[in-house]
Amino acid sequence: MSSARLSGVGVSSGRASGPVVRVAEALPEPPLGPRPAETKMEASRIRPATEVVAQRLMERAKTVEGEARAVLETTAAMAGDPSLIKSAEKLVVDESLPAARAVYQAAQKFIAALQAAGGYMAERARDVQDVRDRVVAELLGLPAPGVPDLTSPSVLVARDLAPADTAGLDPSKVLALVTEEGGPTSHTAILARSLGIPAVVACRGILALEVTALEVDGDTGQVRESDGKVRAAGTGKKATWNGVGVLKDGLRVKVLGNVGSPADAAAAAAAGAEGVGLFRTEFCFLDAAEEPTVAEQTAAYEAVLAPFKGKPVVVRTLDAGADKPLAFLSPDPEPNPALGVRGLRVAFDRPEVLDRQLQAIAAAAASSGADVSVMAPMVATAAEAAWFVARARQAGISRAGVMVEVPSAALSAREILQVVDFISIGTNDLAQYVFAADRQLGGVAALNDPWQPALLRLIAQVGEAATAAGKPIGVCGEAAADPLLACVLIGMGVTSLSMNHTALADVGAKLATSSMDICQLAARGALAAGDPGTAKLAARAPH
Repeated sequence: MSSARLSGVGVSSGRASGPVVRVAEALPEPPLGPRPAETKMEASRIRPATEVVAQRLMERAKTVEGEARAVLETTAAMAGDPSLIKSAEKLVVDESLPAARAVYQAAQKFIAALQAAGGYMAERARDVQDVRDRVVAELLGLPAPGVPDLTSPSVLVARDLAPADTAGLDPSKVLALVTEEGGPTSHTAILARSLGIPAVVACRGILALEVTALEVDGDTGQVRESDGKVRAAGTGKKATWNGVGVLKDGLRVKVLGNVGSPADAAAAAAAGAEGVGLFRTEFCFLDAAEEPTVAEQTAAYEAVLAPFKGKPVVVRTLDAGADKPLAFLSPDPEPNPALGVRGLRVAFDRPEVLDRQLQAIAAAAASSGADVSVMAPMVATAAEAAWFVARARQAGISRAGVMVEVPSAALSAREILQVVDFISIGTNDLAQYVFAADRQLGGVAALNDPWQPALLRLIAQVGEAATAAGKPIGVCGEAAADPLLACVLIGMGVTSLSMNHTALADVGAKLATSSMDICQLAARGALAAGDPGTAKLAARAPH
């Protein structure tokens, strides 16, 4: 046996080995011809095809629970999106395109817009690609793309996995996942953790590796050829947690949810979240041709706040701009939107938009009974932080903070903490900006590994500043969803952790077995490491 060995980014803990099953590559781009003789008849094929795809996905959704069901239902809804269907039908009629080609081109416009948006929105582009390929396959009479039926426990190898594919995986049949592309914040990573399946993403060269069996280490990111015997040491069953974030020495640490819709809020509450550490408010703006009124925004926010009466909820103001184009903002084109007018920077030119949003948040807080705070995204300086806090106070919101996702904010944390009530670190964007590495690009995914020592050292610096100021510091990026890394963050001074609801129980249970001295030892070991793998090993040593 050869000693073939590759490395990627470990995103779901555990080790496993077994025979390889390869997921088929995506369908090729449909041809432009032949041109249909009757365009209206050709266009009429599109809606039934989308209905078939949506129905199949809904049927699969009925067989699973929790996050997996939510993902499948969301993907089914995308398949029936009226705007996508109408756009494809119009291409058939106006340009005489075959139905499959029209669906492909219509979907590409949506995909391009999402990818240009960056961040959370860009992560949804993979969902649209999946819907596109399923509908195109239906129109061409080809088998639907995705994971093949598994007859025995196997290691899945793929270029990437669509969220709907990952959501439908059977943990008893899937020993581990390895993908060529993807990143630490991808849906594949989140769902693999929720299913307890070891996973490695951004494993460059895995598709070209001609082996029949692999051993996968989801902790270190190491992937190597194995002898073919089935071995499983995954994360196992979901941890049990009593819903209280507390270390075994009695120190309280809030374990909160990240939400972006009423459905997210309900799921987080059901999973035991002690509150919300990141409420993304973009959901009520995305499809709006005009700015939603204060009353419309208030109603939308109330629906999210309702499950958290009497509990803390941190509302992030609109994180939009040139990189997340919203029609009513009329943004000018920018050569590099990730570094352009986004987040709070939009409000400097359009303060009335922020003021109306703050007014709606204050009204929703009063009516819902939730303990609401606000924070601003993309803050770079203490002066910007002070400007935002003043407007929040003017709107009647007593507790205001900012997100630390720009390196300058981390380096100015002491000054920023003098003017805010709290700070929250968005590790996904902070990593992207620290390493100048697009978080959606598989080729640089290893740089976005939250265990990168440079990122950890910057977080520790912010933690020291918050501790010295005596003010709370949260982490709301995907780093908080890793139970071991959560302990490291606590050891750096972090006082609250916010994450996808699927990670709450694992993180809460891990904290309950750790004490502050163990967390601090783990943090010191990780901070002294020279690479992500060594940092993980050093953090695990005290536990």
